[in-house]
Amino acid sequence: MVSNKIKSESKAEHQMKYGKDHSRFLENDVPKYKFPDGKMEPRSAYQLIHDELNLDGNPDLNLATFVTTWMEPEADKLIMENLHKNFIDHFEYPQVKVIEERIVNIMANLYNVPDSDDFIGTSTIGSSEAIMLGLLAHKWNWKQRRIKEGKGVDKPNIVFGGDTHVSWDKFARYFDVEPRIVPIAKDHFTIKAEDVKEKIDDNTIAVGVVLGTTFTGEFDPVEEINSMLLGFKREKGIDIPIHVDAASAGYITPFYEPDFKWDFRLEQVKSINTSGHKFGLVYPGLGWLIFRNKNMLPEELKFYVNYLGDEMPTYTLNFSEGSSMIVAQYYNILRLGKKGYGDIVRKMMNNANYLAKRLEKSGEFEVINGANHIPVVTFKLKNVDSSRAFELSYKIRERGWIVPAYSLPPNAEDTTIMRVVIRENFTADMVDIFVDDILHAKKNLDKIRIDRKKENPRKGHSVS
Repeated sequence: MVSNKIKSESKAEHQMKYGKDHSRFLENDVPKYKFPDGKMEPRSAYQLIHDELNLDGNPDLNLATFVTTWMEPEADKLIMENLHKNFIDHFEYPQVKVIEERIVNIMANLYNVPDSDDFIGTSTIGSSEAIMLGLLAHKWNWKQRRIKEGKGVDKPNIVFGGDTHVSWDKFARYFDVEPRIVPIAKDHFTIKAEDVKEKIDDNTIAVGVVLGTTFTGEFDPVEEINSMLLGFKREKGIDIPIHVDAASAGYITPFYEPDFKWDFRLEQVKSINTSGHKFGLVYPGLGWLIFRNKNMLPEELKFYVNYLGDEMPTYTLNFSEGSSMIVAQYYNILRLGKKGYGDIVRKMMNNANYLAKRLEKSGEFEVINGANHIPVVTFKLKNVDSSRAFELSYKIRERGWIVPAYSLPPNAEDTTIMRVVIRENFTADMVDIFVDDILHAKKNLDKIRIDRKKENPRKGHSVS
């Protein structure tokens, strides 16, 4: 509810509390689309914006987002202490750069980079930037190889599934690469190795594999695709790298399924991205990109600048970047360690499995993915038009819950599903409250439909 505290105060009371300048801005309209002519008392500016933002949803009840909405007070303190530091300025803030390098090493080891490989990596604003930087390097490597072979470089393509995030489509369009999209099936929502094989050729810069799709939370079969590409390399002599989009699973799978092979243990996996601001438990925005080998990042894509007092290499799509989330990531790593992350992941997975069981047991929903690998539950309504999921999504918003309803990609676009992301602060008790609320909301929607059917509107008669 938006507070109207200021409006309810009398002019005299408000002048006594805040001063005459403050009340003057309440008597006049505040322009929305151009600079105000004068200044505003800081508490007035704060209250006006604060009240307007009360219209936003409650982040704790936002079951749509993968993004972290809570951190410990000590982390919040470190964030505030470093909020004003521009990470790119290594000359002024060298220790933040040292911390970033430590995290890159930690992530590379977490993803089982071979001891013999000289890995390299970087922080990013998020996984979208990390994906684009990783694929840009693969495009450049493909181009350099083609030039050495005396072949054309005007028809690069990239192969990925219809289950990928929109950032993959963005890369293809922004960097002029043909997207060869492997469609999902009506009853199978990830890609298959044999379908990928039909799309690849000598112009393929990389194959994209997703661990934790945005649509259903499922995993593409990375090990099977790796085996297929190894066979393709033996048969054709063409070495096509895999880029693993582990935006959602990169901080889950190493702790929950450590024996599951998806990372640098697979020969064709050459680069991995993940989101620190998802299950890395850091606020937005922070991502990570790790290359298996240092030579995977072409020297030509690095820029060396001395704008800020010392020459430094930069490999980013943007220039400035905040330091605070890098520091916050390091706090989590030190604070939690493998055991802490593992405990949190198991708790989230337990709660997600509990949610899936309750939804299935209700008889009203069909669970598509019951948190098989990451704490994401996707489901659809049973025995009704699937488009009614949109109505249900809006209806439960009345209780504050934010749960998206959306259609699946082409070939399954007539299926509408809903998705719940279980984060650290979503307890088993909250699962019970949510399930009770969504069942109550569905019951109310069903009652409205029944009541409408019982209505007998009067029928008019034509007059000739």
